[in-house]
Amino acid sequence: MLRLVRFERSTNVERVALALAHKGLEVESVWVDPADRSPVVELSGQDLVPVLVDGERVIPDSTAILEHLEAVCPDPPLYPAEPARRAEVRLFVDWFNRVWKVPPNRLAEALDAGAADAEAIARDGALLQERLGVFEDLLAGRDHLFGGFGVADCIAWPFLRYAAHFDPEDPWTFHRVLHEHMNLGADHPRLAGWIERMAERPMA
Repeated sequence: MLRLVRFERSTNVERVALALAHKGLEVESVWVDPADRSPVVELSGQDLVPVLVDGERVIPDSTAILEHLEAVCPDPPLYPAEPARRAEVRLFVDWFNRVWKVPPNRLAEALDAGAADAEAIARDGALLQERLGVFEDLLAGRDHLFGGFGVADCIAWPFLRYAAHFDPEDPWTFHRVLHEHMNLGADHPRLAGWIERMAERPMA
């Protein structure tokens, strides 16, 4: 059986949990306290979750895990079958990971270090708010980001959902940053609907 090393409330773990449930794959969860990451380091040589163990293979990084799941269990798919559309989706995933995530990560790290200034908060917060329009446009005429449910939804929803809801008991600064700097208004009806539809999907 697959094993998934995870923290509670981890956005990157939720990416994989959505994909596992979509594919109907059983998984054994190994819960780790984020205050003591030594089991993650011992297993994978780094301290971030999720980590997937599939037989002899140890796979860190949520995006790499999603690619692995697609390779070993291609049906039902996470990626489009057509090469051009698959390339488009992979470009979106890369943009989300390398561009979209930078401002909230930077802001959360600065706040945790007590080093955030008003100008930086305003700059990074404005980027988060502005980019909500990208997702609103992607959802024009369709229920998910690239048509049917797929890897783009797994990649983005665990983060964008904080625009709609935040648990006051959530201890993660990163999640609070997302909630405080993404405000769904009257100009984001499709995005708000997608966030709610995605919340109804099962997760492993």
